[in-house]
Amino acid sequence: MYKFYKYRIYPNKIQEEVIQKTFGCVRFVYNQTLSYRKEKYNKDKVSVGRIDCNNWKNQYLKKKYPWLSEVDKFALDNAVINMDMAYQRFFKLNKGFPRFKTKKDFRKTYKTNCNHINTRPTIRLDFEHKKIKLPKLGWVNVKNHRNFLGIIKSAVVSQNPSGKYFVSVLIETEHHPLDSTGSVIGIDLGIKDLLITSDGEKFENIQTTKKYADKLAKEQRKLAHKVKGSSNYNKQRIKVARIYEKIHNTRIDNLHKISHKLISENQVIVSEDLNVNDMVKNHSLAKSIYDCSWYELTRQLSYKANWNNRQYVKVDRYFPSSQLCHVCGYQNSDTKDLTVRDWICPKCDTHHDRDINAAINIRNEGLKILNM
Repeated sequence: MYKFYKYRIYPNKIQEEVIQKTFGCVRFVYNQTLSYRKEKYNKDKVSVGRIDCNNWKNQYLKKKYPWLSEVDKFALDNAVINMDMAYQRFFKLNKGFPRFKTKKDFRKTYKTNCNHINTRPTIRLDFEHKKIKLPKLGWVNVKNHRNFLGIIKSAVVSQNPSGKYFVSVLIETEHHPLDSTGSVIGIDLGIKDLLITSDGEKFENIQTTKKYADKLAKEQRKLAHKVKGSSNYNKQRIKVARIYEKIHNTRIDNLHKISHKLISENQVIVSEDLNVNDMVKNHSLAKSIYDCSWYELTRQLSYKANWNNRQYVKVDRYFPSSQLCHVCGYQNSDTKDLTVRDWICPKCDTHHDRDINAAINIRNEGLKILNM
């Protein structure tokens, strides 16, 4: 199977210049081939494919602009591939017509492929000396926080808005799934508690955005008073970007820990299929809902379940999980009011915690779907 391993890299000044030059060349090739494709269709009514665009890049662009040959050729090839993929998404999935890339975007990337020269790969990781070798860059210092066994296929070099550099290495490796547990669990997604399980366990909502809200507002006010494009503006922009980065990393780390625990301990995981787009129309809850990042949590559960031979099931979004008594099946419409946190079933006198009861109903519905 294929996996990505992401590491932070620390290029020296010369390597940093090469990386920035590659970012610029990749953006230039993407825009030029997109313009060429549009022009050929508008003027000559000719549909130009990826191979034609790549040939035009090699035969025309590289001759007219010799500096394109100074950067990694695979990065330029992948720029054409990315442009073609954006074009295909427009026609096949109606995702919006490809837009030209701008140098004002502070998130930059380029992709390079792993080739073999004299049986030695052009991309290599030296875990002992904490270095990675990349085409045109040579050996770059890397923060090696985990090792891997596998064949390197490609690498994506990126710079985030806070100015840090990273490399994501794609490898082909053998994956060993976790042992089967036979346990089934239902989960109810919430705001006060991020997640409540049918076993009664509750995972705290760490509310990362709320935690950094005051600090973020203070730094954004400072940014608003700077002259856009100035050196001081850029310094302050990086401060704001680092706060956003801290919020993102804290949230993602917490979600990975939760999803790993659920996948490790359970064979079947059942959750609700929430319609977040409709839920955020309630403006009093929208910020809190976005801060929960339910989509990212369910995405992690989905691919980790596939990796480890687990079953991840989503019940219908209209299933009344909070209204049903999991003991007798009585439906209590009063629980549509979110302020009702617990209730007693008038039919069987069972006392229910709203969230735990919902999680149990979700688990039972998931078992029905699986005919278990």
